[in-house]
Amino acid sequence: MKQNILVTGGSGFIGSAIVKYLVNLNHNVIVYDNNSRGKLRRLKKIQKKIKFIKGDIRDKKKIFSINNKIDTVIHLAYVNGTKFFYNKPFEVLDIAVNGLLNILDFSKKKKIKNFFLASSSEVYQNPIKIPTDEKEMLKIPNIHNPRYSYGGGKIISELYGLYFAKKYFKKFVIFRPHNVYGKDMGNDHVIPEFINRFKKLKNNNKFLIYGTGKEIRSFIYIDDFISGFDKVFKKGKNFEIYNIGTSQKISIGDLAVLISKLLGKKIKFNKRKIFKGSPTVRCPSIEKIKKLGFKESYSLKDGIKKIII
Repeated sequence: MKQNILVTGGSGFIGSAIVKYLVNLNHNVIVYDNNSRGKLRRLKKIQKKIKFIKGDIRDKKKIFSINNKIDTVIHLAYVNGTKFFYNKPFEVLDIAVNGLLNILDFSKKKKIKNFFLASSSEVYQNPIKIPTDEKEMLKIPNIHNPRYSYGGGKIISELYGLYFAKKYFKKFVIFRPHNVYGKDMGNDHVIPEFINRFKKLKNNNKFLIYGTGKEIRSFIYIDDFISGFDKVFKKGKNFEIYNIGTSQKISIGDLAVLISKLLGKKIKFNKRKIFKGSPTVRCPSIEKIKKLGFKESYSLKDGIKKIII
């Protein structure tokens, strides 16, 4: 059934992919974003099929000025990129908490029925169980470490959103993306950063990585992420939480080697101390979303090739 859908953070990397997906399903889509991290060019091909409103998620007056009929909200507006966790923790938390409160109050006023909340793998920090399922205990290991501003904000968002939803929404679903990558995602993430630095690197020059190189991550290509989101959007159960990620694991050192080979570079590693609080292993269990019909299509190698070409 055709819906009127508001997507906050809809010009961001993941947000714009979700907007394109919704337009392809013939929904009416309103995008709300201040473009501080997002880029309107990502929506250029569908610009005439959507309504774009430029505004900060913390601007309650601006949000409440939206007068369109809305059936569903997909809330992604946030600040991402590891350097921002460390350098701007207050802004990260301000957007997380006050931004969410604004969009929830707006949804209540507009009597919106459905709400999908984007969370993050960062809520798991250093998990006990690998692969990590949605029942893993959430924690903030050290409130004095600004890194946890991001994960902490996401935990607050999940808690507040869930209990608000039980009173005001017909359907409320949380999804936790895990290291999504693809073209035009910005350079503040490990895969595009590695690609850009390798392109500038001369053979046999030392390549800097933070940590031992043995840290483990699972990266999901954007098309696979949208396939997972499709299952959550269409089949996700009320008040449930879903990891959207991949079962494929790779160390950061092996990731660097993979990218160097794809670019025809020979490298030597120069290792530096990892950022304090960075998890050693992060790999999601995707058994829950697989029960909705999700299947992975891209290997990490194939996904990176699509970025490089």
